[in-house]
Amino acid sequence: MKINIKENAKEYLAKQIPAQSQVILTTDDGSNNYSGIGATCELADKFQLVILKQPDPEFNEKLENNVNYQINILPFEEYLYGKGLNLDFTHGRLILADNGGIIDSNVAVVDNRDGKPLNKQHISTIGNVSC
Repeated sequence: MKINIKENAKEYLAKQIPAQSQVILTTDDGSNNYSGIGATCELADKFQLVILKQPDPEFNEKLENNVNYQINILPFEEYLYGKGLNLDFTHGRLILADNGGIIDSNVAVVDNRDGKPLNKQHISTIGNVSC
């Protein structure tokens, strides 16, 4: 799988991501250890680039790119990304898109090199479902 990082995004990310960093592209929907959301009621509509101190073996699907970042994704999240996957930076925001259109218009960059758990937002319960 490939992602094209456009020129504006290259410039922005060069200031955010140190050289030789391990990076993952993943959802911020409560479904993984890097999500700041406390439950899985989100619908995979929020994405983030997470900078890691060392590779996470669960994120073992390489995402080839034109900037030579070491970016990986979860194999079971591959279905979320279509052909023509790209990352742009415009109006102060990272935009993740593919040939089908915009996937997320505000991708976060999260520095998790300290390895500390991310703060989870308050979890509410509706019936027997945590949201």
